[in-house]
Amino acid sequence: MPPVRATDFRPHRLLRNAHIQSVLASSGMRRWLFRKRGALLEAQSTELILDCGDGVRLQGFHSPQQAREQARGLVVLLHGWEGSVQSSYLLHTAARVLAEGWDVFRLNFRDHGQTHHLNPEMFHSCRLDEVIGALQDIARRYAPQKLALVGFSLGGNFALRVALRAPAVALPLSYALAVCPAVHPPDILSAIERAPWFYHAYFMLKWRESLRRKQRLFPEAARFSRSELGASMRQLTATMVARHTDFGTLDAYLDGYSIAGDRLADLAVPATILTASDDPIIPVDGFHELKLSVSTELEIAPAGGHCGFIRDFSLRSWTEDFIAERLGRLVA
Repeated sequence: MPPVRATDFRPHRLLRNAHIQSVLASSGMRRWLFRKRGALLEAQSTELILDCGDGVRLQGFHSPQQAREQARGLVVLLHGWEGSVQSSYLLHTAARVLAEGWDVFRLNFRDHGQTHHLNPEMFHSCRLDEVIGALQDIARRYAPQKLALVGFSLGGNFALRVALRAPAVALPLSYALAVCPAVHPPDILSAIERAPWFYHAYFMLKWRESLRRKQRLFPEAARFSRSELGASMRQLTATMVARHTDFGTLDAYLDGYSIAGDRLADLAVPATILTASDDPIIPVDGFHELKLSVSTELEIAPAGGHCGFIRDFSLRSWTEDFIAERLGRLVA
């Protein structure tokens, strides 16, 4: 049977607009339609606090599959920036992967979801070591037959960077799949500034609330004035970098988690990158400029928006089919 390809995605004609796709991806409407399955998934999940090394703790939720006598393996899901393990797209994906016979682990990044109290230092996108540490802890706890990693947006960026490092840190990762991963952060910041106003407003509303929560818990370690919190994404990021990281400049920080150009050229773990040419947040040009290893697959759909790929008015995402098919090839 031929593999599912990005060009197979054909949204309903009334849902082809990239902004509609992007907004629906995380909409409350999808959560409402999914509420019964979501409640069942949450009821079957066990919370864990992972030891990530250097005193860092991250929270995750483990869900055992019930579709097969023995699990095919374990799939770790990574959400996007200011998302969480309760994000609609993560819950939908988790339910589909469980139905395919895989155990699932949903991991919260530092300061995402309800985890701001776990670590005094704040989240930033270059905290790769602790995510690797979390995955090493997961691998030790469950010793799965296959360990796969699926990430969305910034989570996709983390998934690919983890896969790049996996052999060097003896992480038994079998496969990584990234949906609309953040490729070149400077271009993404510019794209958000050029996009319709609601993208910037959406991300900043969530980020400011996250920073305020962190500041209430750790007033000495997370310092921002009211005027600084009211600044633009670019300005607030620059302030965070200068005050709370060792990168020195905004450019150095953004380069720190870039996967652009040839940075994935030595990726040895089999991987798939799925994106859409009309993504308003992650410019498609960056994907065309990637230099990839022979074990890395790049799939670019003509439509889908940012992590959307909504098929029809059921609001189910075609990415669930794509992910299920690619994971199935691991055990075929």
